[in-house]
Amino acid sequence: MSTEIVLTAGTRTPLGNYGGAMKGVELTDMAGHAARASIAKSGIPADQFDHMVFTTTVPTDRDTLFAARVVGVKSGIPESAGALHVVRACASGLQAILSAAQQIDSGHSQLAIAGGAECYSRAPHAVTKARWGVGRGGMEMEDMLEWAYRCPFSMEYMGDTAENLAEEFQYQREPMDEWAAMSQSRAIDAICNGFMARQITPIEVPDGRTTKHFEQDESVRPDATTEKLARLRPAFREGGKVTAGNSSGVTDGAGFIVVGDRAKLEKHGAAAQARVVDWHVVGVPPRIMGHGPVPAIQGLLEKTNLSISDIDYFEINEAFAVVNLHAEKQLGIPRDIHNLYGGGISVGHPPGLTGVRMCMTAIEHLKDTGGKRAILSMCLGAGQGMAMLIERV
Repeated sequence: MSTEIVLTAGTRTPLGNYGGAMKGVELTDMAGHAARASIAKSGIPADQFDHMVFTTTVPTDRDTLFAARVVGVKSGIPESAGALHVVRACASGLQAILSAAQQIDSGHSQLAIAGGAECYSRAPHAVTKARWGVGRGGMEMEDMLEWAYRCPFSMEYMGDTAENLAEEFQYQREPMDEWAAMSQSRAIDAICNGFMARQITPIEVPDGRTTKHFEQDESVRPDATTEKLARLRPAFREGGKVTAGNSSGVTDGAGFIVVGDRAKLEKHGAAAQARVVDWHVVGVPPRIMGHGPVPAIQGLLEKTNLSISDIDYFEINEAFAVVNLHAEKQLGIPRDIHNLYGGGISVGHPPGLTGVRMCMTAIEHLKDTGGKRAILSMCLGAGQGMAMLIERV
């Protein structure tokens, strides 16, 4: 990059379970809340931002087709600021950050707020034949959330593709459950030691006729031991290895991070926390989409002339535990620098937010440990992999 693109002030809401605390909050409201909190955390006046880059993968409420613009206005940035909606499946949150970085690098923006949100609890049903009518018989309602969780080529569930990965590379059920239990334990530790609270902005959510203060991720399970996880039935195929316990949760939430030209950021007294170095995107066979992080990380390391030993920390999305086991084995990633604060299995995985959450987690880790480099990576439904390299500044 010709311009030094930096990140700061990552902030997110707590994540709510499917049908849980966030189900009564409209998507652009929760996103506007998180964006305002990130801007406030940066200390930069809202009127200095010139772009909103936003993502959500499933439209929910009637204004989400224009979500980037609506969230931009609700965030308090100027009406004259531009707005861009991007989508890249499970890497959508990361893509929002990178699209903002590309605009800044090309000179079309100087200071952006980038992030995403999902409220899968509010995903609508569609009647795809209603517009022109049906001659006889009923009309089927299709769940748009089902559209998000099925491979568009095979129509398998994404969990079936995880089963395919486990079968092809001979991963067993027990290590998957062990990873899931570890994810839960690490998330609990991150909550108890205050690490998680640093990235969370609480939000008031509907609670019957009144509201309640929501401030902690809802899906973390302190009782998720390996023994209990081993008793769960396979979720996707008879005799399979992928269960609800070793898969990511369906969750709702929103998060943002400030992306800017370093000189512009520091002019307003904001401290840059990390810089975007480079990224890499690949396609992989859709039937084993969980393979995606392996070639994405390999390609990124080749582009930057780095090796695994040069990286201080890895955040790889826990779409399914087998994805992380596979990345560790294929790339030689040490477990003591990989997802130390939980992940999609424990905290949750709203695709529009996950990349942003992973980014702010990696930044906080580098700050705490004095590390220099972190890689963020994930597999994407329909068969892609994406990875981004950041450095602490």
